[in-house]
Amino acid sequence: MSADSIAAFDSRKLILTGWIVTGLAAAGLLFSGGMKLFGGDMVAKEFVRLGFSENLTIQIGALELACTALYLIPQTSILGAILLTGYLGGATVAHVRLAEGFAPPIILGIVVWLGIFLREPRLRAILPLRSPG
Repeated sequence: MSADSIAAFDSRKLILTGWIVTGLAAAGLLFSGGMKLFGGDMVAKEFVRLGFSENLTIQIGALELACTALYLIPQTSILGAILLTGYLGGATVAHVRLAEGFAPPIILGIVVWLGIFLREPRLRAILPLRSPG
């Protein structure tokens, strides 16, 4: 095997791993957004407990699903990741304000960026983990 074919194979494995990680992050986000749209009283009570108006559940759920859709579309994936970072930052602040555990939205944000980093060679080129050569 030539060096180029090994690099191409490694690149394909990296991209596949990135899509798997992306799928895991997206599954969590789609579940969360769906619960906000269809979760009913249980979700509304949690929104009130967090200090939000219960009538915002549908709008926030739709926003979460829209950002996730942008993240899953290859042409808009980086924009989606940026928007999800802001969204998850707001979720973090909501929990910090109540002195609750805030690790889940931070971990999910890391997984979002790990997925796109692994599957997007252009992003790896501008954010290298090590210097070339």
